[in-house]
Amino acid sequence: MPATPQILARHQARLRQCRRCPDMQGPPVTGQPVVSPVLLVGQAPGPKEIVEHRPFAWTAGKTLFGWFATLGVDEAAFRSHVYMAAVCRCFPGKNPKGGDRVPSPEEIAHCAPWLEKEITLLQPRLLLPVGKLAIARFLPVQKLTEVIGGEFSVEHAGHAMDCIPLPHPSGASTWHRTEPGKTLLQKALRRIARHPAWQAAFVG
Repeated sequence: MPATPQILARHQARLRQCRRCPDMQGPPVTGQPVVSPVLLVGQAPGPKEIVEHRPFAWTAGKTLFGWFATLGVDEAAFRSHVYMAAVCRCFPGKNPKGGDRVPSPEEIAHCAPWLEKEITLLQPRLLLPVGKLAIARFLPVQKLTEVIGGEFSVEHAGHAMDCIPLPHPSGASTWHRTEPGKTLLQKALRRIARHPAWQAAFVG
């Protein structure tokens, strides 16, 4: 059955009721129920996203949407034209040593069926995984320099799609602000702008 906003909204309503991971802090965060050929997959929400009930709602989001603004797409347009998902939909909590806790393999596995269902419904043509944890769900990756700036054919949940990875826009990371990351990020953004799925979503 082709995806519709109503079908996606029902899926998201079920997702927001999920409480499978006792160490995760909810409620689960979802983007808008947008039928789109472009799928963005983040890592996991932070504490601000849990309060705001939307992905990339704080500092990292400002950086991320700043990248897409260079392609002529502002935050409002992006949110209303791209389906925004994540590897995990709840906040993992803080790491005692600093930063956010990395979700466990069990937590990632618990959340995986939600993303698989979204891929099945949307049948996206372009996948944008953001950050190493998200990229690793679709591609083998040891170093970001191996994948950022490239375009790959991947298959997930029985669906083939093009994948253009992006670094995480965290303020704690200098990767996207220093070389070679800065140049590789610009290369990735140029690939995104040229992709037919991006053109279909934003150019018509």
